[in-house]
Amino acid sequence: MSSISAFFSSFISTVHADAEQPEAEVEAPEQPVAEQEEEEPEDLHPVIREECKESSKCAALAKHFEHCQEKVQAGQGFKGEDCVEELVESVFSKRLTQACPSLSTSPVHMMHCVDDCAAPKLFSKLR
Repeated sequence: MSSISAFFSSFISTVHADAEQPEAEVEAPEQPVAEQEEEEPEDLHPVIREECKESSKCAALAKHFEHCQEKVQAGQGFKGEDCVEELVESVFSKRLTQACPSLSTSPVHMMHCVDDCAAPKLFSKLR
């Protein structure tokens, strides 16, 4: 076994956890300010979504969702109510728009409305 360990030791150095690091470590030279990482651009998504949420097209849906949230948080909602129906598009509304295609042009849930409004604005600002 010693010949095998000697063979591997010739390729791999042994490291001891208790061994002290040599004090003369080579430090990388500092990069000039111009070569450092570029700053991340500001994320416009939350700003655009908030603008869309407050737009005339989505304001009524947002108000309805917020009213539901206030009602549930105050304990006035029915047992197990969570306002998910007001927030996201449900299976029922998808079936409803399939049955009546004229409804598909007007979003019936807040997040669907906000997404429909924000997507073209967001993608037009991407590089």
